[in-house]
Amino acid sequence: MRLPCLLPALLSLCCLAQEHTLQDSHSTENLRGVSAVSAKVVWASGTHGTYLRTSDGGKTWVAAQVPGAEALDFRDVEAFSRDEAYLLAAGPGEQSRIYKTSDAGKTWNLQFLNHDPKGFYDCMAFWDRTHGIALGDPVNGKFELLATEDGMHWNALTPTMLPPAIDGEGAFAASGTCITVQDDANVWFGTGGKAARVFRSQDRGRTWTVAETPIVHGTESSGIFSISFRDAIHGLIAGGDYRHPEKGEANLAYTEDGGVTWKLAGIHPQSYFSAIGYVDPSVPRGLLAVGSTRAVSSDTLLRDKWMVLLETNLNALSFAPPWDAWAVGAKGAIMHWSFGQMNVRGGKN
Repeated sequence: MRLPCLLPALLSLCCLAQEHTLQDSHSTENLRGVSAVSAKVVWASGTHGTYLRTSDGGKTWVAAQVPGAEALDFRDVEAFSRDEAYLLAAGPGEQSRIYKTSDAGKTWNLQFLNHDPKGFYDCMAFWDRTHGIALGDPVNGKFELLATEDGMHWNALTPTMLPPAIDGEGAFAASGTCITVQDDANVWFGTGGKAARVFRSQDRGRTWTVAETPIVHGTESSGIFSISFRDAIHGLIAGGDYRHPEKGEANLAYTEDGGVTWKLAGIHPQSYFSAIGYVDPSVPRGLLAVGSTRAVSSDTLLRDKWMVLLETNLNALSFAPPWDAWAVGAKGAIMHWSFGQMNVRGGKN
């Protein structure tokens, strides 16, 4: 889109202890994508063809531009090592592209160039380093989907079953997290605008179903901006209205059935969130969300209030299990959190 559980009570856990550090990115670009490979290796991306990389946990960041991409806006980055990463540029027509490097940015290979002037790609996700999927706004009433099965070539998916888009429905290229994958075949994406729905596939995009959600929608600036699953059945969606970020509306919901149904979460404050995720997917507690007004965390959705970590503008979020997280934002902002281990005793999710 053009722009920018509930858990049974049988548990006892401590709040998320955390330390945060604002890192020196050596960039003033608006950063929209971030991908943590490990506690040491992290990539980020943003405006004017910019990408950034650290291999020492953020003590030093190296910022550079992809040659020939200086006019592009890299809204998503997916990395697999200090050398290997994919970049997705969002924009109308040929501004939507996918690049890959296998030598830490010394060279970049243009893998996909969108030739359809109506097309606009928003985000991508990978099951592994060679199998990925990318999402674009609807063209002729259907969302655009690309897939790679070798990490080199991207081809349009033509699902046998893909529910049509509602007029005025699209996806948000806000944080690189409007689509997510899990295990070796599950994929979900969230929408906004005139509808806020979640599309789900269990066979790598060959067939799809769609579910309504209670997330606020109806305007071109509102809907689902981020989706995250910690396993095949437990997931989160977050969003709101980026033009009115302080509105505490229906901005956060959860599922306990793989995305078939969604329920609003009561945790507050529910300001606009552009990215959300689980600090450690192997542990059913610990959430972190960022947006244009604040970064918040909680050890469980059972709480009625977030722990407000920072009052600041951050766009995207990525995790390096077990306890590290990075967020990026405007003017080259890069924030690192190191979370203390959560003490979980009993209960299940």
